Amino acid sequence: MRVASLNVVVAASALLAACSTAPAIHAPDVPAALRPPTDQVAYLQARATGVQIYECSQKSDGGFEWAFKAPEATLTSAVGEPLGKHYAGPTWEAVDGSTVVGEVKAKDAGPTPTAIPWLLLAAKANSGVGVFSNARSVQRLMTIGGVAPGAACDANALHQVARVPYTASYFFYR
Repeated sequence: MRVASLNVVVAASALLAACSTAPAIHAPDVPAALRPPTDQVAYLQARATGVQIYECSQKSDGGFEWAFKAPEATLTSAVGEPLGKHYAGPTWEAVDGSTVVGEVKAKDAGPTPTAIPWLLLAAKANSGVGVFSNARSVQRLMTIGGVAPGAACDANALHQVARVPYTASYFFYR
């Protein structure tokens, strides 16, 4: 019994030491609409590198448009360590298997017109035990690229898929 108690104390001490040496995540300065609820704190920043997937589709009025389908990206830490992946939902999945699925709450064009907008998303579902199991809000910021293709989307291109490279920083709040 004493050995088990000692192991718990040692494990707890190691966890506290690791937490105290982890770099603090500072919430970025963003427009008011993109700020999460004031009772939430940033706990993780992830860098996404991947593509935004679009498909040339016919609109209800008979016209055509590049319709957004899904993101597909890898997530890494500031020092390049693998954190997980980002895909349709939108879903973020950590290497530990935990997930958070978001729902867009606010959008801002951001400072770069040639990049996808900045977003604030609220968690609508979490699963697993791990990095994303307690995420309540997600911000997509510092975007580069990812906008719908400039190529013609017409009857000749119908159902054509375009994978447009993008990068972004995602901030997770709990």
